[in-house]
Amino acid sequence: MAIDESALQALIDKDAIRELVLLYSRAIDRQDIALLRDLYTEDATDSHGDSFDGPAPEYCDFIARAFPYMPYSGHHVCNHLIAVEGNEASGEVYGLAYHLIPAREGGGEEDFMAVRYLDNYRRCPDGRWRFSKRVVTYDFKVRRPFEGGGLLGLGERDPSYALCTQTLFARGPRG
Repeated sequence: MAIDESALQALIDKDAIRELVLLYSRAIDRQDIALLRDLYTEDATDSHGDSFDGPAPEYCDFIARAFPYMPYSGHHVCNHLIAVEGNEASGEVYGLAYHLIPAREGGGEEDFMAVRYLDNYRRCPDGRWRFSKRVVTYDFKVRRPFEGGGLLGLGERDPSYALCTQTLFARGPRG
């Protein structure tokens, strides 16, 4: 049986794009701005509904300013449909985004959303796939008082850095 080289390349590209999406979640949830910046093309844009719409470097700055007020976030990727055509690709990512944010009256609030990321990806000269455009839809949102507990986000002190020692899990830009 002969191997279809183009089909094999499509699978390799799709896997790299899925990893890109997972690294976005990791960058946000571990508060790793250097990694987040590495995931976008130089001319990328990001649209997060009514909270941000503009160039990706400014989105990264916006997120960095939000980190002190967001002790926990969890971005959980569900379905991910990808179409690849050469060095360009598009995807629709279903996700669950969970945040702990300050409440106006003091204390904290759970901020839970069912979202879809509508993405354009581009293979860059270094061979890596990056976001060239990311648009978030908020299909479902709920906010309520938080009365729970847990690790609640440790950023760079997260145990994954000590337990998962491969380069993929290191802080900062991809190696």
